[in-house]
Amino acid sequence: MSGTKGEELNAEMRGTAKEERSGKYLTFKLADEEYGLEILKVREIIGMMDITSVPQTPDFVKGVINLRGKVIPVVDLRLKFGMEEKEITEETCVIVVEVGVQMGIVVDTVSEVLDIAESQIEDPPKFGAKVDTQFIRGMGKVEDDVKILLDIENVLTSTELVMVTEMTEV
Repeated sequence: MSGTKGEELNAEMRGTAKEERSGKYLTFKLADEEYGLEILKVREIIGMMDITSVPQTPDFVKGVINLRGKVIPVVDLRLKFGMEEKEITEETCVIVVEVGVQMGIVVDTVSEVLDIAESQIEDPPKFGAKVDTQFIRGMGKVEDDVKILLDIENVLTSTELVMVTEMTEV
């Protein structure tokens, strides 16, 4: 009998987790793919500005910017995801997100804000143990397109997040 209650509780917890995925997402492009970030994690969108590089950081860490007197680390999501670096264009921008610390992420272009219902979100595909998909909240199906919904707090590993956080402590 307790197994049944446990199964019900697990199903309820899974249902709750899935409900939390619905909501508004800021969508953006990297290469030919569309991604989405929870709008509540987004602080602002800014155009590209001068980035001060910081020695001995991974390639995907572009450096830091001075945003109204605050030092913010900037990460290039293309490089973090193993994509080819792209030349900066007028559409390239930085999305400032809150992940315990404010951090900028460089994207090719921002698209739009979409309201995505739970019924439009599927679990991330399973690629086996060698492929880490922890940073994917789900796959949003919007009309004929699929948006990769990111869990921005899991894009960086805890070690990388500590390193990025230390960059702001000047």
